[in-house]
Amino acid sequence: MKRNKRGRIRKSAVLCLAGAAVLLTAACGDKEKASSNLIKNDEKDNKVVNLFGPMEKTKPNAKNAARSAFDLTVAMAEEQLGLIVEYRTYTADDYQDKTYDDVGIDRVRNDMDDLYLLNPDTIQILGSEGELLDLSGLECVKNLRDVVKTANEVDGKLVAIPQEVVANGLFVNKDMFDQYELELPETPEDLLECCRVFKENGIQTPIGANRWWLENFVFAQAYADLYNGGNTAAEIEALNKGESKYSDYMRPGFEFLQKLIDLGYVDAEKALVSEAIEGEGPDFLAQKIPIVMAYWGAANSDTAYGKTDFELQVIGFPSSRGPMPVVSVTGYAVGANAEHMEDALDVLEIVLSDEALQLYAENNKVISPSKNVEVECIDALKPLNNKIKENVYVLGSNAGMKVEQWGNTCLIVRKLLEGASVDECMAEFDKLQEESLKQ
Repeated sequence: MKRNKRGRIRKSAVLCLAGAAVLLTAACGDKEKASSNLIKNDEKDNKVVNLFGPMEKTKPNAKNAARSAFDLTVAMAEEQLGLIVEYRTYTADDYQDKTYDDVGIDRVRNDMDDLYLLNPDTIQILGSEGELLDLSGLECVKNLRDVVKTANEVDGKLVAIPQEVVANGLFVNKDMFDQYELELPETPEDLLECCRVFKENGIQTPIGANRWWLENFVFAQAYADLYNGGNTAAEIEALNKGESKYSDYMRPGFEFLQKLIDLGYVDAEKALVSEAIEGEGPDFLAQKIPIVMAYWGAANSDTAYGKTDFELQVIGFPSSRGPMPVVSVTGYAVGANAEHMEDALDVLEIVLSDEALQLYAENNKVISPSKNVEVECIDALKPLNNKIKENVYVLGSNAGMKVEQWGNTCLIVRKLLEGASVDECMAEFDKLQEESLKQ
């Protein structure tokens, strides 16, 4: 891949970061294969800012609300600044291919683009390496919610800012719950009982899972008290100093996942090779399974769960404190050595302004990173939204924790799916913590 070449994908990235966020697909493959998935554009004479993200510009009449909303804000920047934001995008062919994150890290380290849309784990990795600019001087930063700053500050620098705060939840077929006279689950025990009833009534695997999002169950149980017990800063400091152990927090969630697997409520073998939504989505839409997990924007997109033949409800993941949304904050970042650095910063200033974020939120019905912007969400998302309005949630990504959370937990959950014991998984967390204490 050359720095002066631009890519645009020929096929839709079925899972984009919801215009500003989602966990991206495909496991490691070889670098050569990954390069072949970056489709290149002809050079243009126009003044450009190069954006690497998981989506192409939407075509007229496209019905992906997230991508269309993002395009509207980009159009604002293009018009006001007299430039073109050139999309360079990548999608993986299957689970054996290189991940979007792998490709993104490589492109940032090699200064191949100006703007990047990054997932939480890559934000922390690249921010700690000094590969991303500090964005705290942007005018739009004064309007950001505290949760955004908490999630994306690395070594005191705000290295990425999203267009939405992504809340992950359980997507449930309310009709199927009503059919068997079941209340929507609030605690881990509630969920186990619902799955038991579904399985006894012929639903072979009640929870549709993929290799990316099972960690939400872990986060909800691990950090329900940490983020909602009034002692957050002190508990994180104890973790960073090694006075308490991440594994002690994580163990209940991993034991719960193991129980779901042992009882046949989650198919570990299928989940291990399934891409998000693509793997479990068809069965959920066909009402063969009652429960899946996804991000907020999936409820608004016709390419995911925005159009169902049943009553869709999105609730928090079960925890000791009840339904718990899991929040992960992605973000737009500028490379520390970006070729068009000033123009890229100007683009961000516009697309992250309250005016643009209001436009984005109204079109995409999402939680805005700006404390000044709020829109009414669709009915299916109201249970999740009500919790967040009450400030009840856990962070799946927090750059203030020395051990990166989202990516590491995802990988260790995969070890569980591959057959590792809970004790072996906890040893992985202990190892990560020991390494962080040496830094």
